[in-house]
Amino acid sequence: MATTVQDVRLIALSLPDSSEKPAWGMPTFRVGGKIFAALADDDTSIGVKCPKEERAELIAAEPEKFFMRAGHDDNYAWIRVRLAAVQDEAELRSILTDSWLQAAPKRLVAAHPELTAGTA
Repeated sequence: MATTVQDVRLIALSLPDSSEKPAWGMPTFRVGGKIFAALADDDTSIGVKCPKEERAELIAAEPEKFFMRAGHDDNYAWIRVRLAAVQDEAELRSILTDSWLQAAPKRLVAAHPELTAGTA
């Protein structure tokens, strides 16, 4: 079954202190006032935080899933994820949690060690 916008919303809002706020006419998901995920205007992909040094490897490994919007994402620590290529809810949760961990205040991350289990 394909990953949907509703799946993104449910998982993103299940993360601690997360909220949804529109920006640029699209839903964005925030923690501590920082965006950790944003739906594309066509509902086929999401943008998530990703360290710049990891993007090329992710795109090379799974180009059907990960991409960058040329001229827009180049200067930011973001990557795009095609929802149709996400395997299942567990993978979507992992992607969104990783992005949340990068955006969340350190005190909030420290208060939720269950979210960092398995990340190193």
